[in-house]
Amino acid sequence: MKATVAVVAAAVAGLFSLAATAQTTGSEVQRDVNQQQRIEQGLKSGSLNTREASKLEGGEARIDRMESNAMKDGKLSAAEKARIQRAQNQESRDINRLEGNAAKGNPNSASSQRMQADVQRNVNQQQRIEQGVKSGQLTNREVGKLEGGQARVDRTEGRAGANGRVNANEQQRVQKAENQQSKRIYKQKHDAQKRH
Repeated sequence: MKATVAVVAAAVAGLFSLAATAQTTGSEVQRDVNQQQRIEQGLKSGSLNTREASKLEGGEARIDRMESNAMKDGKLSAAEKARIQRAQNQESRDINRLEGNAAKGNPNSASSQRMQADVQRNVNQQQRIEQGVKSGQLTNREVGKLEGGQARVDRTEGRAGANGRVNANEQQRVQKAENQQSKRIYKQKHDAQKRH
């Protein structure tokens, strides 16, 4: 009887541990979605110009790399979570600071339109990752790999707009990276690995 109770207690504890890990991973990815949406909204309103958005995309790339490295082993420790949250808090302050400064962007310029489209694609892809976490289609390890891909896309966007403009050739390079990432997301969500 005691052995049965112990086994049931261990199973319940394992389920709560798994739920906490999934929730933690999901909350980190949700924050990525939120910050990408804020960047996109800043571009659309003109409170961010292309150069500022590209700088913020560099910060997003750094956070995505941190998430990728933290989840390589399939776990997100309390220390790793705290480091990521500090970086996300700093990125949030940077978004606020750049949105509130005197520099303004022209949301109707071709360059801003290109950057807006690229950032919107980031939002979509982060939402797909988040949905995969919530549905159990993605393991933490897979999320880590996908965040590494998001870091590459963000870095490409950051480089494209570093001079304050995104031309058609630069956007084509960004779109190529985004297409590759989209295929990775699909593949990881539809493979045999599932969160248990």
